[in-house]
Amino acid sequence: MAEGDDSTDKSQKTEEPTARKLEEARKRGQVIQSREVNNWLMLFAATLVIGLAGPGMAEALRDRLKMFFELVHTLPTDAKGLRALTADLFIDIGGIMALPFLLFVFTGFIAGFVQIGPLFTAEPMKPSLSKISPIKGFERLFSLRSIVEFLKGIIKLVIIFSVCLMVFYPYFSGVEHFVGQDITDSLYDMRMLFIRMMSAALGVLFVVAILDYLYQRHDFMQKMMMSKQEIKDEYKQTEGDPHVKGKLRQLREQRARQRMMQAVPEADVIITNPTHYAIALKYDTKQMDAPVMVAKGVDDVATRIRELAKEHKVTIVENPPLARALFDGMDIGQMIPAEHYKAVAEVISYVFRLKGRKA
Repeated sequence: MAEGDDSTDKSQKTEEPTARKLEEARKRGQVIQSREVNNWLMLFAATLVIGLAGPGMAEALRDRLKMFFELVHTLPTDAKGLRALTADLFIDIGGIMALPFLLFVFTGFIAGFVQIGPLFTAEPMKPSLSKISPIKGFERLFSLRSIVEFLKGIIKLVIIFSVCLMVFYPYFSGVEHFVGQDITDSLYDMRMLFIRMMSAALGVLFVVAILDYLYQRHDFMQKMMMSKQEIKDEYKQTEGDPHVKGKLRQLREQRARQRMMQAVPEADVIITNPTHYAIALKYDTKQMDAPVMVAKGVDDVATRIRELAKEHKVTIVENPPLARALFDGMDIGQMIPAEHYKAVAEVISYVFRLKGRKA
């Protein structure tokens, strides 16, 4: 869990944390994580193993032990033979238990991955005076968070015990049913009873896990809150970083290019030179005093503009001098300057006549 910055009064922290603040916290291992989600997944895995693989595992263990006891009179009596026999027995049992063990390990990994994604940091393992300070330890022990965790644990145990008791209660009157029953049938009935109890507990813990995750998220975001001054300081730091400024500029250019490309299908004509330059013009006679440049590009960008024009059946006109002049003398969103009225008017008139013939 994240710890807030004690140097700033909590009452001043009224702003939502920035992406940079959250990223730095993540690098320190401070992330949103609920133990209840982990507990639920582990219990689910245990119930799944007992429900699906339990009978097979029990039968395999029974066969191994049965064979062991049936052949007890032929067992070696020397130390070397006993060691070899014991090793074989443990290998057999280990092979039977390997699948559930691997499943639990995998579940533990998935539980963490689902909540926080891929993350490896040694920051939480670094020595810190606050971790060994008796005063800090005492404060953590009697903090609001510790009290909430303690009460949550008590309430959770009471609810789970009550639910399991309700599931088990009908069997109280039929306990004699298990007496004199075949051991295989008894184990089957006990396994089914256990699965019912675990299923009920899973239902309760599922709700607890969701509520706990929401609480942990709220608690984490509260600790990550920032003051207005912290926001300003961070902005100054990021804006002053050449690397960050470069990335921001690249991002702005990328977004501007995307918006420009989205305007190409709405253009009336694309003027090219024809390979290196491409200019997209739009002219709405009812709303515009003159044609407006909605996109322009050179080389690869020009190629993409021409491709989009062909896809959306926008007329392409080759006029190298005009394309170069408009590219050098105009920005996107500007109306055609007066010195290019005549040349552009000829192109627009040609396009409109062409569209009229198509219509």
